Amino acid sequence: MSRALIVLVALLAWTAVVFSVAWSWRGSRAEVSASGEVAANATAAVVQVNETRALERTQAGALATIGAKHEEERAAAPAVADAVVADLRSGALRLRNDLAACHTNLLSQTAAGALERDAATQRREEFAGRVVRIGRDADDQLRACQAVVVADRAEVTP
Repeated sequence: MSRALIVLVALLAWTAVVFSVAWSWRGSRAEVSASGEVAANATAAVVQVNETRALERTQAGALATIGAKHEEERAAAPAVADAVVADLRSGALRLRNDLAACHTNLLSQTAAGALERDAATQRREEFAGRVVRIGRDADDQLRACQAVVVADRAEVTP
């Protein structure tokens, strides 16, 4: 074979080897780039999950605080109703006369006997205590519900 043909074959072989090495290096480089993107995405997902969990813990703590406060208020509600009854009996509080209009089936105060008047007064005081307790329970429940809504919306909005 001639020397030129040997050089040409060697040059073609050398070019083929360089091309295959370059092609292999390009493929490895693409895999490294793709794995870097996957790692970055996984890291971002972990960060987002941790932030979400922290937000959930914060919300759960706020709701637990609201629940505990509501339970304390519910426990204190009977004492308020009892205090109203005691104040009515001692004369520290007086009811308006429009509450007496609810008792239309009772005889007038002048015609009723002393025993019946005392029983009506006692029923009226106990009724007032129950009304105060119902109102307080409703107010406490409403306050707790509003606090839950406010806490929930405050944590969701950025």
